[in-house]
Amino acid sequence: MSSPVVANNLPKRVHLEAGQAYFFCVCGRSANQPFCDGSHKETDLKPMKFTVQESGDFWLCCCKHTENRPFCDGHHNQFTPADVGQERPL
Repeated sequence: MSSPVVANNLPKRVHLEAGQAYFFCVCGRSANQPFCDGSHKETDLKPMKFTVQESGDFWLCCCKHTENRPFCDGHHNQFTPADVGQERPL
């Protein structure tokens, strides 16, 4: 199984619209973080489709190690800038 790349060691604040489908990047390889751009195709990781119930700003995970996908849960605190761009096991 492929390990995700730590895309950033900080979450990203994004505005999401209620009812709209989004695809969260799980592999960490997307150039359009935190959303999927198809870069996972060389891995066995797949994007996660999600919606939100209410429109608003949300903090989405960019370290790819959250236990509350796609939302940040603070797991990024275990990573340093040196980890960004590197595969790290879940």
